[in-house]
Amino acid sequence: MRKKLAVLLLSMSILGLGAGCSGKEETDTENTQNTAQETEEESVVNSEGLVVAVDVDNLEDYVTLGQYQNLTVEEEPKEEVTQEDVDDYVERQLIYNYAPVEVTQDRAVQENDTVNIDFTGYMDGETFNGGSAQDQDLIIGSGSFIDGFEDGLIGHKKGETVTLDLSFPENYRNNPDLSGKPVTFEVTINSISEPAALTDEWAAANTDYPTAEEFKNAQKELLVQQEDSDYESQVKSDLFQQVMNNSQIKDYPEEELDELKSSMETQMDQAYTAAYGMGFYETLEAQGISKDEASKNVESMAESYMAQYLVTQAVLDAEGVSLTEADYEKALDDFAKLSGFQSGEEIESNYGDIQILKNNVLWNVACDKIMETATITEKAADDQTGEAAQ
Repeated sequence: MRKKLAVLLLSMSILGLGAGCSGKEETDTENTQNTAQETEEESVVNSEGLVVAVDVDNLEDYVTLGQYQNLTVEEEPKEEVTQEDVDDYVERQLIYNYAPVEVTQDRAVQENDTVNIDFTGYMDGETFNGGSAQDQDLIIGSGSFIDGFEDGLIGHKKGETVTLDLSFPENYRNNPDLSGKPVTFEVTINSISEPAALTDEWAAANTDYPTAEEFKNAQKELLVQQEDSDYESQVKSDLFQQVMNNSQIKDYPEEELDELKSSMETQMDQAYTAAYGMGFYETLEAQGISKDEASKNVESMAESYMAQYLVTQAVLDAEGVSLTEADYEKALDDFAKLSGFQSGEEIESNYGDIQILKNNVLWNVACDKIMETATITEKAADDQTGEAAQ
């Protein structure tokens, strides 16, 4: 299956850029929830009651919109959802999204088991901060722990204490101070559980479907919808890139650009503080990147996003599209479904910055207009074979 595609704009919030450095799921979730609460009262409408990508008086001072109608884009055909895709997806659902069943027979740990463990880490014979935990559930094969930890438990049984002599990765983002250092873990296996078997009884008790077959059919439908959304996202991204190439950015609105950069810095600072205990610039300086260099990179990133916002607004203006708050709420729901969410409320709760989400939604509206006159062709089999060989 084609991996879920990111839209051209920030399909991932700025918070996500920083949070991706953290290996702590609970930290990411808490940080996202806090940020969502902070932005809950933030308005997406301007003083005129409209939702816009860039709120300036003279848009033409900043951007000259190039050709955006009657474009042609060549895409790979949609990938068919196979039975193997469905089976793999269902298997992963059972492993990661549903409660496992404790193993009662006397057997060793194997791939995809969930083990409950106590562990203590030692460096130079001493325990270290964050290196120990009690009553921790770990899915074997999830890659949640450093290399060798999960594999080292395979073949061992409940009640055993296992000694693992490992090393932290050379570039250990969770804690750069530990990068490349040797570590010994003493791990006690408290229990072993395995994914539930997909049966009619299990489906009726744990899902909205009365039988295993209906559950699997629903998962297939979900995969088909996702493939359709992925394809549409790719088409829109490619078309919008053409519009960007055809357009000219003449200047950036200074106030809006400063606000965007400041927002990005705040989001990344929160994320890096949660991950490392140090702010964004402090963390990069500890890694040998000067604040001046990092600031220039953030400014360049902000200019790139602002350019996309300007072109988005130019397309909307050219098409005479003005969105009230009610119009925006409907467009938000449409974008949420394209992105794999059930509703606008759900996607809002997963975004770290409501303004970034707003601009993604407006990008989607602009792309809908671009697609109305676009021609989409399918790549020939020879072209696909050649690309795969490269």
